[in-house]
Amino acid sequence: MKFLIINGPNLNLLGKREPTVYGSRNFEAYLRELREFFSGDTVDYFQSNVEGELIDALHEADDKGYDAVLLNAGGYTHTSVALADAVGAISTPVVEVHISCILAREEFRHVSLIAPRCAGSIMGFGLDSYRLGILSAKKREV
Repeated sequence: MKFLIINGPNLNLLGKREPTVYGSRNFEAYLRELREFFSGDTVDYFQSNVEGELIDALHEADDKGYDAVLLNAGGYTHTSVALADAVGAISTPVVEVHISCILAREEFRHVSLIAPRCAGSIMGFGLDSYRLGILSAKKREV
């Protein structure tokens, strides 16, 4: 199967940013392990701090034949109607992924604008949330 991980704003700082919340590993190291774990599949990766680039990546996922997208929209999860609309506009299933449990954090993080448009949501398992997201997409064939 073919998966695309899309990470939003500030996730390029994993390993440096708030290690008590996000851990001390950078995403590139984790991505290598994830690709080894799913060696029979394709796991591509895109990160941007720019909302429009994230929307473009979602649109392109449809054109490139991905079986599923794992989207960690970061702070845009709670604010971006445009990103939610993009998730709803594509036929490729999207799994919402969060490293932390957004429901256990500040109240403004409790609402996800993208969740109603996603096939499912996984949160709170650290970087392993991405592996669990791929496993769920493979099992459900979302």
